[in-house]
Amino acid sequence: MARKNPTDLSVEEKLKTLYQLQTTLSSIDEKKALRGELPLEVQDLEDELEGLNIRMEKIQNEITDFQNAVTQKQRDIAEAQASVERYKSQLDDVKNNREYDTLTKEIEFQSLEIELCNKKIKEAAIKIEECKSDLEQTQQAIKEREEALSEKRDELDEIMQETREEEEKLKEKAKELETKIEPRLLTSFKRIRKNARNGLGIVYVQRDACGGCFNKIPPQRQLDIKIHKKIIVCEYCGRIMVDPELAGIKSEKSISEEKPKRAKRSIRKKKEDTNTAD
Repeated sequence: MARKNPTDLSVEEKLKTLYQLQTTLSSIDEKKALRGELPLEVQDLEDELEGLNIRMEKIQNEITDFQNAVTQKQRDIAEAQASVERYKSQLDDVKNNREYDTLTKEIEFQSLEIELCNKKIKEAAIKIEECKSDLEQTQQAIKEREEALSEKRDELDEIMQETREEEEKLKEKAKELETKIEPRLLTSFKRIRKNARNGLGIVYVQRDACGGCFNKIPPQRQLDIKIHKKIIVCEYCGRIMVDPELAGIKSEKSISEEKPKRAKRSIRKKKEDTNTAD
């Protein structure tokens, strides 16, 4: 038998299918709620770990840069010392005061250069030690976060394992129901559901009020909802509304009607028992 086109369904069939979808999606939401804040906690730890790993990489790069700078300064010192030795040897062969002053100034300049390089090396050594301390603290923080993340993941996996099979079945059912709903109505329903705090996009009438926001519904509007001639939304919260019978819920009126019948039966039974006793 060929499946009906969603647009060819009656309003009653559309509402019934939509309510079945809502029930299925609410069940999925309940399964997700069992996980509590765990998914968010796992995500936060993953983000924090990513940040710590980036920080560790940055510190390691800084240490490498300082070490390279120290190596370069050591080369500069070696070159400056070689220049000083060369200039000192040339002092023995100077021919006039001008050459002597020039060589003396060069020796003095190279000596200052050596002092400056040594100062830079000491500063770099201090920075390297600071970076190593930061690196150690970061690595310790990473270790702690990884242990916490492993525990949270195990806890989350355990909860998900319990509900995964049932959740997958519910998701398949939801997909199947979505194919039976016309795209425009489905899009509207999803938009309403997304904006609703409790995730309800369609609700049934409860005690003459909207089952979503609990605002009173006028009698005429209740009648319109009951006859299923058109899709009606709550004028306060925007949720789609159905009557309880279509949602498969026994209304308070029908329940109250059943109670007197049971009472009458019990009275009748008592009378029969009394007559028998006589």
